[in-house]
Amino acid sequence: MSACSPVPTLRPDERSDLLSLLAAAARPLTDVVADFLARFPRERRLRVGGALSFLLEDKKMLHPTGRLIAFAILHQSYSPQTANPYIPILLNVLNQSAVDYINGSVSASQDFLPREQLEKQYCSTSVHSRPQISSFRAAMVRSAIPDPDVPQSCANSPESSISPPGSKQKSASDDRDATIAVLLQDKSGGRLGPQWIRPTPPRLPVLDGELQWLNPDNNHELLWDYSMCADTSRGAAIRDLIARALKGPLAPAQQEEVIVELTNDPKLVYYCGMTPQKLPDLVEHNPLIAVEVLSKLIHSPDIPGYFDVLVHMEMSLHSMEVVNRLTTAVDLPTEFVHEYITNCIQSCQNIKDKYMQNRLVRLVCVFLQSLIRNKIINVQDLFIEVQAFCIEFSRIREAAGLFRLLKSLE
Repeated sequence: MSACSPVPTLRPDERSDLLSLLAAAARPLTDVVADFLARFPRERRLRVGGALSFLLEDKKMLHPTGRLIAFAILHQSYSPQTANPYIPILLNVLNQSAVDYINGSVSASQDFLPREQLEKQYCSTSVHSRPQISSFRAAMVRSAIPDPDVPQSCANSPESSISPPGSKQKSASDDRDATIAVLLQDKSGGRLGPQWIRPTPPRLPVLDGELQWLNPDNNHELLWDYSMCADTSRGAAIRDLIARALKGPLAPAQQEEVIVELTNDPKLVYYCGMTPQKLPDLVEHNPLIAVEVLSKLIHSPDIPGYFDVLVHMEMSLHSMEVVNRLTTAVDLPTEFVHEYITNCIQSCQNIKDKYMQNRLVRLVCVFLQSLIRNKIINVQDLFIEVQAFCIEFSRIREAAGLFRLLKSLE
């Protein structure tokens, strides 16, 4: 325990018990120490001893009898087998008798502080284990200073320090007791220390390629979500109808309801639960609804995903119907139309079943004639590919008609 340690904070009941023990001048010291050991458990004695050592630093802080009681507690509260952290304090008060101490002389009693034992125990302690006072702690000053109006001789006189037993006289000792109670309650540590100087560290230069910290602008504006508390019943109805449309054909009245709702509020298409992965089912079961949904999503950032699914899905009458209707409803990307036509031609070539092949070739030829007559595609961009397709399937009447249309446009 360092002599410059701060005052440990005690609980209210501990402060009351400690003050009562320091005021027990008429009791034997052995009884006072035994009472101390009974009132304070082992884990709290170091904290209480720190408070006593702080009070002992100033000779005028306690009554002479209270100082003797404090020394006795610090010495006898630790067994000889246990290292006593207060030995340096006890060694400073040997060489005097109790009578001289009470009469104002300079130290304490040798009767209850065995000097030889303390010196042996202190010298056996290694240098590194002895309490060290840091330079920062040594620079602290006590928060309690002596009253300059009270002479040193008066402060140490028996009349001003010791009251007869049973006396109710108001003396300076009463003020001292109140001061001690305040100091034991003080959470500042009983000392005033210098402030740590913590300058702001300088900023290092930002290296090339290093992420630079940006301080965002604190002038934030409130953003209001106008969709809160909005009526979502119509959106729920559309979601339910779309979910049914993915599983099978809808009734004409239901199809009309979906088309009307999407026409009245195109933004409902973003809340109907539609995704590119669900598009093939919607195309096969309800192509008209698929056309309506895709036409409302044409400006969505997700539309390329829908086009990619539509190009690579299995060619059928419904898929060609969807693409054909979309070409007249919205402006489709030229790359998408060309890729879809190429995929249709390759699908016809890869079918092994002659009946299904002839059927699909007829559908593709009718589809291409519609695109050419409506000037959806530029024939010159696909002339060679389409001409080869017509020659390969020239046995089919629709392919021969498409070939004649190509020749008429040359």
